[in-house]
Amino acid sequence: MHGEPADTVPQGPNQLCLSSTKSHVATTLLPAARQSLCDHTVGTDPLSERTGQKQNRGMRTRLGCLSHKSDSYNDFTAILPDKPNRALKLSTEEASRWADSFDVLLSHKYGLAAFRAFLKTEFSEENLEFWLACEDFKKTRSAAKLASKAQRIFEEFIDVQAPREVNIDFQTRELTRRNMQEPSLSCFDQAQGKVHSLMEKDSYPRFLRSKIYTDLLSQTQRRLS
Repeated sequence: MHGEPADTVPQGPNQLCLSSTKSHVATTLLPAARQSLCDHTVGTDPLSERTGQKQNRGMRTRLGCLSHKSDSYNDFTAILPDKPNRALKLSTEEASRWADSFDVLLSHKYGLAAFRAFLKTEFSEENLEFWLACEDFKKTRSAAKLASKAQRIFEEFIDVQAPREVNIDFQTRELTRRNMQEPSLSCFDQAQGKVHSLMEKDSYPRFLRSKIYTDLLSQTQRRLS
């Protein structure tokens, strides 16, 4: 004996159409609702997005400039200290002497500026900035300022994960850390010497072979001809 057939509700054409429409609406609206909820949860701000896009474009522009500088340096007024719009007053003889020694290069204001521009193309300008900070630190005459200046230099260049951490060995880092307990004008001497040696043996020879330097020499020679 067969069981009773289950009750069924006949669906006419209109009911089928309504069911299909509901399914389509649900399919269309649910992803949009989920996206809206996601945006609301994350807190997407159109103004923040535009600001971020501008910052990204600015960073790409700066990186592009650095890439261009690594290939050539045709406008040397851009690297002049203090007065970027003044004319470059540099003789071929002066520029040629930069190849005599690393210290000769550092002692010349245009040589220092050109070397800094070169280090920026290698993303290693922190070495020179640390060396210059140490040179300035050794001129400190106020005992009250000595400790605070020493701490700023240590936190910026020496400490582990410092914003502009220089490449020095563990022993030198720890010696400098101990020197911070009683800061003196010589507390960075060993670290400064290590960084000076690194730049002299590594960065300086590459600078002399770089287009920044060779183009600068060519420009001074063209002015004489």
